[in-house]
Amino acid sequence: MSRTAILGPLRLLYAAYAIAAFLAVGLATLVLLLVLPRVGQRRAAARRTARAFLWVAGMPLTVRHAGHLPAGQCVVVCNHASYLDGIVLTAALPPHFGFVIKREMADVPLAGALLRRLGSQFVERFDRQRSAADARRVLRSASRGDSMVFFPEGTFPDTPGLLKFHSGAFVTAVRVGLPLVPAVVRGTRHALPPRGLPAPGAIVFELLPVLATVDGSADPQAVPHLRDRARAAILAALGEADLTCCDDTDRPPDTAPARSAPASRP
Repeated sequence: MSRTAILGPLRLLYAAYAIAAFLAVGLATLVLLLVLPRVGQRRAAARRTARAFLWVAGMPLTVRHAGHLPAGQCVVVCNHASYLDGIVLTAALPPHFGFVIKREMADVPLAGALLRRLGSQFVERFDRQRSAADARRVLRSASRGDSMVFFPEGTFPDTPGLLKFHSGAFVTAVRVGLPLVPAVVRGTRHALPPRGLPAPGAIVFELLPVLATVDGSADPQAVPHLRDRARAAILAALGEADLTCCDDTDRPPDTAPARSAPASRP
């Protein structure tokens, strides 16, 4: 019997197990989030259940250089490789972080309810007027003291590599005066490919050295300079292709982290 003939059924069996584990953990998480009264408690619970899912799914998570996170408020930007990334960052980051999510995710069963209870910010990507209003709301939230996570590519490609960055995360950091922490996630593309079945495997989340922001009123190029510095740091640490030349999608600048997903995530 060939290796493919043996591995094929095993992959299907693992995929069924991983999906069942995800649904079970996701429903348990939703119950906890509905019961817990404060958003900090909900985020702490989601962090524990996200870690539990990765463990039972055979996707051990390693967090590197956690000390790069400032003690206070900041903005984290990370490359985007898989629908699994949101779960990984929920498991890896302290519970005072909230996610900036594309508005379409609000309508995804289970995921929308989870994200709303976690205090996520939903952002319109295609209607420029609504997108501008959502960006102002994100800025107000950051001004009130929230730390935020962005996937500045706005989507992820089918092949490994880093797309161009949109400006929302960097506008927020500059206007509110927050330090920005680039980060890299590895292993999620293997664990849950854009087009394929889930597979067990190690996942690494690495925080890179913090980037200080410059006052935008003193430097009109503060936002693009910060964006380019963060992207260069992520690209160097990631060790994948620069796909800027291949990212020809006609999308307005946004802060949404991922394309529409057939499955939800905590």
